[in-house]
Amino acid sequence: MASSLFKTLIRSSNSPSLARNLSLVRVQVGNHTAKWMQDTSKKSPMELINEVPPIKVEGRIVACEGDSNPALGHPIEFICLDLSEPAICKYCGLRYVQDHHH
Repeated sequence: MASSLFKTLIRSSNSPSLARNLSLVRVQVGNHTAKWMQDTSKKSPMELINEVPPIKVEGRIVACEGDSNPALGHPIEFICLDLSEPAICKYCGLRYVQDHHH
């Protein structure tokens, strides 16, 4: 599905109307982002994720999916916890540490 859509976009990319539409989308996304960034009453996504304490796990490797609901998560990221500092998921920013039982 996405492949055929991409091929159609490439074939019609010489069309001035498509180029104009794509530039409008770019402007709208840019305006939305700028408006969101100006609202200092809201925390940024990185500030929100940094408020979550590191998650303690017993094993050496954790599988992060971002959320228990697959529709809201991200691709599975297997993270090795051999280092002493928290390991960070590259998709969602959740931090994990190995819980050593002594």
